[in-house]
Amino acid sequence: MTRSMELARHGDKENSPFFEEYLQRLLEERDRVGLTDMIHEIDALMLTVDPGHSIDYIEELALMTPYHYLVTLESETHWTHILRIDMNSPDLLVREVKDPNIRGIFRSLNEVYPIGSRKPNSRYMGEILRVTNLHSVVELQKEREFRFFSQDEVRKLELPGNFAVSKPSPYTHNIVAYMERPADQLRTYALGMSSIHADVQDRYLAAKELQKKLGIDDLVGPIDHLATRVYSQNREVAILEWLSWSSYYYWGSYDIKEQNSSTNVTKSVHYPEEIRSPAKVFTANNTPYFVNHLGRLPSPTETFVRNYGPRLHHIALAVRDGERDGQANIDYVVNRIQAQGRQFLLDVIGSREEGLKQIFSSASEHSSLIIEYVQRFDDFDGFFTRQNVAMLTHAAGVEEELRELQAQVSQPY
Repeated sequence: MTRSMELARHGDKENSPFFEEYLQRLLEERDRVGLTDMIHEIDALMLTVDPGHSIDYIEELALMTPYHYLVTLESETHWTHILRIDMNSPDLLVREVKDPNIRGIFRSLNEVYPIGSRKPNSRYMGEILRVTNLHSVVELQKEREFRFFSQDEVRKLELPGNFAVSKPSPYTHNIVAYMERPADQLRTYALGMSSIHADVQDRYLAAKELQKKLGIDDLVGPIDHLATRVYSQNREVAILEWLSWSSYYYWGSYDIKEQNSSTNVTKSVHYPEEIRSPAKVFTANNTPYFVNHLGRLPSPTETFVRNYGPRLHHIALAVRDGERDGQANIDYVVNRIQAQGRQFLLDVIGSREEGLKQIFSSASEHSSLIIEYVQRFDDFDGFFTRQNVAMLTHAAGVEEELRELQAQVSQPY
């Protein structure tokens, strides 16, 4: 039996007695009933974009990431484009709503937020986890009072029929889905008619040719981590909820006092390499927004959540360690991409001496997601550095303040 509480803890963030008590109780129960051993890696990530944006987004991803366009599944109201690196890394399911007037639960999660509502169908939806016994996992989770969409609801939402899909989290607004698959079988998605769209294929191939021409195709690796932003009061329960849905463990939390926030990391029990199953990171303000004016505290994380809603903030990709043309690989990659007109929020930060370098791109106009590149040097012992996180958080906050001002100008009250 896997023992999730025996893995090392890191960080300096002080958690509540409630968190520490239920962390132990929940993970020990998860191990004991067999859920930890039945739930495995993140098999896929799922997001949706507004009508007319999926081809542009796939082209963007083809240039900036190692993903390849595989096939498109067409259902009545959606196109679902399947992107894949290989069977050792998660797939990416990019859904496009055909009709901008279609309404549904995922759209409603955007519409109450001032910036989120400007792209009502653009939303990261959640993770699909591989399981070895779908029926047993679902029944055990139901006994723990977790709720799932019915199969009829899954059909109406036009999600793959071989998924068991949770109701959206009250803390992250993400779903979790389970898919039964032996580790040596290909991933398949039971949804609609399958075909390769010529227009998508042409744009994808052109982007991959450019990626190769720039000399970055062999430098950018699979996903390192996924970073979700939540309200300050939901930090601990969002972490505990994810650990209850998954087979991840609590790696630890760091207090980033200069940005009035904390960074909280969870990792897979089964796969120590993040590229096999990405780490899940939760960021939250230390204080709620309505007290910030009293101490003039920074609030980039809470501001993001108030503008977009709780949601995924960025996808981090690993850059292969090493140098090219006398530059660290991450600098080489960023310089080549910037030369194509892609924007980044700051210069590459960190150093070999500190152990890693990182950078944020500007948020995608298609998905609202930021791409982070991270290069770890040699045998770097750790997940990030506190100073890097503070600088990245600040840079993202500056961009989000500009977006907030633009939203206020376009929608005056």
